[in-house]
Amino acid sequence: MLDIEFAELSDPGRVRSHNEDYIGHVAPESPARARSHGWIFALADGVGGQRQGEVASRAAVQEVLGGFRRAKENILPKDLVIQLVQAANARVCESEAISGRAGVGMASTIVVCGVRFDRATVGHVGDSRCYLIRSGEARCLTRDHTLAAEQVRMGVLSPGEAEEASTRHVLSRSLGMNLFVSVEIHEIQLLPGDVLVLCSDGLYGGIAAAAMAEIAGRHRDLNKAARELIAAANERDGSDNASVQLIRIRNVERIGMYRGRPYKLR
Repeated sequence: MLDIEFAELSDPGRVRSHNEDYIGHVAPESPARARSHGWIFALADGVGGQRQGEVASRAAVQEVLGGFRRAKENILPKDLVIQLVQAANARVCESEAISGRAGVGMASTIVVCGVRFDRATVGHVGDSRCYLIRSGEARCLTRDHTLAAEQVRMGVLSPGEAEEASTRHVLSRSLGMNLFVSVEIHEIQLLPGDVLVLCSDGLYGGIAAAAMAEIAGRHRDLNKAARELIAAANERDGSDNASVQLIRIRNVERIGMYRGRPYKLR
């Protein structure tokens, strides 16, 4: 059976007085639930001034977690993650309307990771990221939905130029921007020893991927690793909220899929 350990931590940073990031997870309460649903992790980074960012990020993550708890059994992980993020987008749009402050630009990024059997399904909107640390190296599984990143993909900017561009933090896609949002999905097969890292730009903006891998690999206790990652990001920058979720895969259950249904591989 899938066996994981995890840690999560969010910090306002050294400059901001409040935290617009929000994190959460749902763990299966039984072996049967682990097989039918698995785990879900979500991290959101709220944007849009007048303290509305924290409302947006909290609403988005709470909608994902609630939707996951209500989800039917054995729905395909990709379909479920897309549904959850779409529901989070609708919740953010609804929260802005309910607040009576429509037009203030309430919005949020989100990255969601479902883990079940031997696979992870990652869905994201915006520039919060998911990394896979394997064999001591960190690889980013997501791609930023920012104007600078879009310009790199079009060949207008080089990756180095994008890192310094004024548009590197301007989102091209976010929750709350429109009633429908395009969710980018990544599915990967997991191996024992893998570590998944979900993080906001306040974390990865202050610490390189190689340093993430080194810190995560050095600590047996993921809570210590999370605290060191946040401390390192704050020391090197600290101008933004920083949040991280660390998910270490201790063991997996190899499965195959037939007509959308899983079966155990021998």
